[in-house]
Amino acid sequence: MAKHTADPSDALAEFLCFSVYSASHAFNRLYRPLLEDLELTYPQYLVMQLLWSQDERSVKEIGQELRLESNTLTPLLKRLQATGLIERRRDTADERVVRIHLTEQGRVLRERAADVPGCIAKAIGLESDDLAKLARTLDDLRDRITVEAEILAGTGKAA
Repeated sequence: MAKHTADPSDALAEFLCFSVYSASHAFNRLYRPLLEDLELTYPQYLVMQLLWSQDERSVKEIGQELRLESNTLTPLLKRLQATGLIERRRDTADERVVRIHLTEQGRVLRERAADVPGCIAKAIGLESDDLAKLARTLDDLRDRITVEAEILAGTGKAA
C-alpha cells in the first residue's frame, strides 16, 4: 500500500524543480499588472530591456541573451514591430543579419517602465547583495542543467 502524507503539498516539497516552477509562476503574477500598463508581455519586456541597454542588436544576439530559438523570437519581434516599439532592418554590411532598432516610441516607453525593477525588488524583499547571490546561484543551476540536458539529448545517458 502506498504511503500517503498528511499534507498533499509535501509530495512536491522535495522537488527543487517544483520550487523553481512555482516561483516562476509567482513572478509572472507579480509582473503581469505592471506590464499590462505598458502593453507588454514578459518576453517582450525582456527584449525591450536588452534594447534599452544596447540598441541595434542582431536577432541572433537577442536570441542568445534570452536563450530563445528564432521560431519563438521572430513572432515576438514582429508583434513589437506591429506596436511601433521596434524596427527590424537588414544589416548594411551583411544582409543575412537582421538588426533590431528602437523607435522613438520604444525609447519613450523606457521612461514609463523605469519603476518596474524597483517594484519587483520591493516585492521580493531581499537586499541587493542577496538578490545578486540568488541570481548567480540560479544562473549556475541553469547552466549545469543545460549541459546535462544536452548530454542526455545527445547520448541518452546521464553524465
